[in-house]
Order: sequence, then C-alpha cells, then structure tokens
Amino acid sequence: MRSLERHRDVAAYALGVLDEAEAFRFEDHLMECPGCTAQVTEFGPVTRQLMLFRRATPRSVHPMAGAGPRLLDRLLADVAARHRARRRRTLYAVAAAVVLAVAGPVIASAAGGGGGAVRVSATDERSGVWAQVTSEDEPWGSQVALEVKDAAGPRDCRLVAVGRDGSEETVTSWTVSPRDARPSKVQGGAALHPDEIARYEVRTAEGERLVAIPLP
Repeated sequence: MRSLERHRDVAAYALGVLDEAEAFRFEDHLMECPGCTAQVTEFGPVTRQLMLFRRATPRSVHPMAGAGPRLLDRLLADVAARHRARRRRTLYAVAAAVVLAVAGPVIASAAGGGGGAVRVSATDERSGVWAQVTSEDEPWGSQVALEVKDAAGPRDCRLVAVGRDGSEETVTSWTVSPRDARPSKVQGGAALHPDEIARYEVRTAEGERLVAIPLP
C-alpha cells in the first residue's frame, strides 16, 4: 500500500471496516503520521454513535432504513451532553493552568508526580503477559503510557481501549522481540476519556487477547 492510499484509509480504519492485516499496517503508518492520528481521533465520537445505533437496532430492521425522529432526538441529545461535558473539562483545564501560572513552581512540582493519572496493571495466568497502563485525561481524550512484559515473542501486538458503551479504539501497537523478557514501553492516545473506558486489552495482530486490564 502506498503512503497516499494509507492516508485515505483513515475513515475505514476508524469505522472498523479494514481487515486485520490492513488494520495492523495502518497502525504502523499511524506511528509516523500525526495528521492521520489526529483524524482518527476526530472520528471517535462518530464511531461511538454508530456503535450505539447498531446496538439499538433490531436485526430485523433493514440496514438502509431511515432513523426515526425519536432516535435522532436521542442521538442529538447525547451529542449535546458530550459537548457540554467537554466544555466543562476544558474550562477546568484552563482554570488549573491559571492556578499553576499564579502559584508558580511549588504547585507545578507537586503536580509533576502524575496527580491526575490513573495507573492500573494486570497479569494473565494463561499467557503470562503482564501489563501496566497509565492514562491521563486530556481535552481530546486519553494520553496513555503502556509498560508490558511478554517473553513469548516474536509477535506483533496492540493495545485496545474498550469503552463502557462497547466501542473499541486501538491506542498503540508494537513488536515483541524474540525471547525478550525485558519490559517494553510505548505510548499512544485514545479519543475516549478515562471515565469512558471499561478496560484495556493487549492483543496480538490476529486478535488474540493476551491480558485484560480493567479500570476501577
């Protein structure tokens, strides 16, 4: 796949219509393309709304059937509520920045220990994989740092954020070196906010779950 074609696959990847091999190749492209990463993040709300629509639609309903006014009103109300919540979070972030600017380095050093970060870890007894996820709430979603120990390489893996609404987003991907028990450290991001995430899952490129890390 040429680079230009990879750029054009942003929507297909965000909506989950690429096959496993194409999705994994596109994730490699994301690691080197900030533009596509930003566009995938922007597709997050649309993907979640489509997921909710699919779950709320009986199998007997034709996929091309038009949405009724009640469903449309509910979707619009949900979008408006999300926008209000994000505006509140943005205002809180601005207020915190003002406090830091006024109070000076004393408060900044106190916050430097990861005050707002959520850190969770888990080990899967079957696979033997251990993973620790540290996520921080950002206006656009979650900033995520992953540390994982996997001695069963070589294999390609990815970290997936599973939303409380059932939606899924790939946070980052990496390659496990052969027979290397040293921890791997990677970073990524998700359009879902920490309070919207039910758990993280480390999966192989083929979709096998190696370890699940639930959030409180």
